[in-house]
Amino acid sequence: MITPTKGISPDRSLLAVGAQIARVLDTPMTVTQTWSRFRAERTRLGHHSPVSFQWFVLGLDVLYSLGVVELRDDLLARRRRDVATTDS
Repeated sequence: MITPTKGISPDRSLLAVGAQIARVLDTPMTVTQTWSRFRAERTRLGHHSPVSFQWFVLGLDVLYSLGVVELRDDLLARRRRDVATTDS
């Protein structure tokens, strides 16, 4: 389910769905806006396998679990990564 299997096509695996969500999440936006852009991007790329809203939310869950996205002021946003600097 997270990775492609015999019953889950590669473009419907949760890792692929998460990557597609991260790709469209270039600015903070609502879940509804993200869902709309996600569907438009899948259509543009020619992905014909259906992805339900529930599957989309599971993709968001994977991204959240991996620390890629966060919810800030009711908007989904990519999580900021502060690069640690070390003095040598």
